[in-house]
Amino acid sequence: MVVATDVDALRDEVARAHVVVPVGGRTHWEVGGPPPTGDNAVLVHAPGGVVTYDPADLTVTVGAGMRCGELARLLAAEGQECALDPFDADATVGGLLATGLSGHRRLRHGPLRDRVLEVRFVTADGRLVKGGGPTVKNVTGFDLPRLLVGSFGTIGVLMQVTLRCQPLAATAAWFATDADPFSVRAALYRPSCIAWDGSRTRVLLEGVDADVDAEVTAMAGPCEPAAAPARPAGAHRGRISVRPSALRSLAPALDAAGVRWSAEVGVGTVHVAADAEAGLAQARRAAVDAGGWLLREAGAPGLDGFGAGMPNARLSARVRAAFDPEGKLSPGRLPPEPVRG
Repeated sequence: MVVATDVDALRDEVARAHVVVPVGGRTHWEVGGPPPTGDNAVLVHAPGGVVTYDPADLTVTVGAGMRCGELARLLAAEGQECALDPFDADATVGGLLATGLSGHRRLRHGPLRDRVLEVRFVTADGRLVKGGGPTVKNVTGFDLPRLLVGSFGTIGVLMQVTLRCQPLAATAAWFATDADPFSVRAALYRPSCIAWDGSRTRVLLEGVDADVDAEVTAMAGPCEPAAAPARPAGAHRGRISVRPSALRSLAPALDAAGVRWSAEVGVGTVHVAADAEAGLAQARRAAVDAGGWLLREAGAPGLDGFGAGMPNARLSARVRAAFDPEGKLSPGRLPPEPVRG
């Protein structure tokens, strides 16, 4: 594996290679399509570390190879955070952005792409390209930072990113209730997460003490302090994306599939896990029937990473062809352009 201690050396390596596979912490290695293998696949790893950090500006610039846990500790020492919310602290910043998996606080803080202000990445032909800027008002042109989020390394090798930070909340607490999750959503102002598994609703509230207390009072039905919900466990896991309004009708179909699940109410994300691959396949059918799709996150080697339901597959393929005409960056991680019927 080529580690980019010297950016120019990595640019040369990428330009010469026939297949390039960016590698982070391998915490998301099974997400989507399988990474390319073989003797002609060159694995590259971006540098880590802090480039610049000015707490007064609420921005931090880091090497894409920096671990998310390390970044969180750095920012917390200044009373700040960047709402990346990885499920594994060993994930690298670049790897998390490349897979585009927003964390459990998306309901309050928005999608993962909203955290990214500037990127520097190496293209398939070895150019170092900068997109975006540390101050939004000075940025013109195409929004390359958002384009890189969720690209699975197929557009370029992320080298450096500038992220938007925010003050740490004075209070962050989980509560559990038996109330209807959709009624809870309607009753609250800005909850950070509403997680529902079909029987129990858990709510994450953040802010100053008085605001959290007011939200608890406004909640539909009695509640009690609780631990954060665990992600559904199983050998075969996936993430469903549907319209938030489809969650209520999707729940019985997931129960019928025999999978364990946890839905993010107000967002439309459902985390699912199964003991057998067939269960995850059935969950995918339920997602498609509900107008959504399922992304494979782990296990299920016989299940296509994205399935036929990825809504922007044709546009994604056109963008990748424009940046990487030879298709040498992470081939197979994202689905090809669908065949026209």
